[in-house]
Amino acid sequence: MSTDTPPHLPDTMPTAHINALGGADLITYGELPTPTPGPNDALVEVEALTVNPVDTLIRSGRYPTPTPFPFILGRDLAGTVRLTGSPTVPFRPGDRVWCNSLGHDGRQGSFARFALVPADRLYHLPAQADPATAVAVAHPAATAYLGWFVHARLRPGQTVYIAGAAGNVGRAATQIAAAAGARVIAAARPADHTDCLTNGAEATVDHRDTDLARRLTELAPQGIDIFWNTSGHHDLDLAVQVTAPGGKILLTAAADNTPRLPARPFYTRDQSLLGFVISRARADDLADAAKLINRMLRTGTLTPRIAGHLPLSATADAHRRIESGTVRGRLILHP
Repeated sequence: MSTDTPPHLPDTMPTAHINALGGADLITYGELPTPTPGPNDALVEVEALTVNPVDTLIRSGRYPTPTPFPFILGRDLAGTVRLTGSPTVPFRPGDRVWCNSLGHDGRQGSFARFALVPADRLYHLPAQADPATAVAVAHPAATAYLGWFVHARLRPGQTVYIAGAAGNVGRAATQIAAAAGARVIAAARPADHTDCLTNGAEATVDHRDTDLARRLTELAPQGIDIFWNTSGHHDLDLAVQVTAPGGKILLTAAADNTPRLPARPFYTRDQSLLGFVISRARADDLADAAKLINRMLRTGTLTPRIAGHLPLSATADAHRRIESGTVRGRLILHP
């Protein structure tokens, strides 16, 4: 245990947890024992949380991963360290922190008053950063970092196409790519075009345009270097047609399990199709993402859309709202 004087902590804490996989009605808001940190852990008192679509997939069983029951839901948090498991943990009680990778691979989740976080998945929160803003960008921005820099190897001056640019991941992807010196073409409905331009896009298109291929060819005559549809509605015919020879197509959040790939133009143009999920990201890649996220939080250049604030007791309702597809932005929950 840390050499700091341990604070008095309650024996139990409010949580949002499940005892079986299934619908949102299985979510229980109730007390569970307050965990004790191991030698590489920190116990964080949670201030802000958010629901990701992947949280609903894990809860329902559609995304298989170990879920030791009772299983606390949630990936992300922002809060304050209250206790560490040993002096070697590089955090101290009172440190403001955030995390975006709990609730997966056997790790208990974040939806509780106190959350146990492995030290290598915990990051300092910049002094001036708002916890709700930080937790809102933590998952989308880390996804964008992985897509651009770990998988697609984005370079300054490249032209990138982001479909779903007004969504959570698309918004972060636009802001991060623009900050990295890329030329961004953003696809969204016309009502969101001004917002996309504000976020750093150089040009916007309507994703429903029946002549979208021609429009993209006009905007990028030499082809798009990195094509990323963050909405999950993949048109690989379009992607292969407008992506430059040697270009890359990122595949995430697939709504359709069997999108058609036009194989001949794909391989004869030396293109690459790169699929990834943040759940499989290495801890060191997530730590590198956190460095960029913190830099952008300090400068105010990473800005989420907040859809509303709810108490932790409303977790089941938050899951239902996310699954309905009607939420635009991030739902922030507070214990």
